[in-house]
Amino acid sequence: MRKDIAVSDFLSEDPWRIFRIISEFVDGFEVLSKIGKAVSIFGSSRALPGNKYYREAEEIAYLLAKKGYAIITGGGSGIMEAANKGAKAARGKSVGLNIQIPREQKPNKYVDTLLSFRYFFVRKVMFVKYAKAFVIMPGGYGTLDECFEALTLIQTQRISKFPVVLFGSRYWKEPLEWLKKTVLKSASIDKGDLNIFKVVDTPREAVSVIDKFYKRG
Repeated sequence: MRKDIAVSDFLSEDPWRIFRIISEFVDGFEVLSKIGKAVSIFGSSRALPGNKYYREAEEIAYLLAKKGYAIITGGGSGIMEAANKGAKAARGKSVGLNIQIPREQKPNKYVDTLLSFRYFFVRKVMFVKYAKAFVIMPGGYGTLDECFEALTLIQTQRISKFPVVLFGSRYWKEPLEWLKKTVLKSASIDKGDLNIFKVVDTPREAVSVIDKFYKRG
């Protein structure tokens, strides 16, 4: 076995990568541990300011920030921008967890606290660890990924249950029908697993689900 590994080789291999990963965890824990209670809001990066869901994400974030919640997003455009904008308008804490990807994601101008991540899995830990709730607006693969990760962690009791709010019943109608008619019917999930999330259609309903959960607790 070769033992005279050059420094340049070491820096490009997994042992050095571990240090980069640890540094991202440390930076994230240090910054986010100070923001207090927070809600993570997810949704399409492609939604434009005139879009219905953009406006509603902005209102949800505004209402939550007024109640003292920090707002955490992916820090980019679209729904993320809208949520950060709403938080800032309410003079709340507006947090963006940016990701370094080939198609550069530029942080939106409404983020006050910005963290940048190289690794998706580290970033995903931050969204979950410091959130009292998830609000899932209409979105694509990234949004679905965050949604189903949260549902899985709650289902398997790897984290304590917290509100997962799906916004826009029309958007989520067919995916939910698939869950009921195909996934549940095939016994791949239990009926109770469909109660892990709530579906709402107005910003005030979204906030109410979160309020009721913590008043009940």
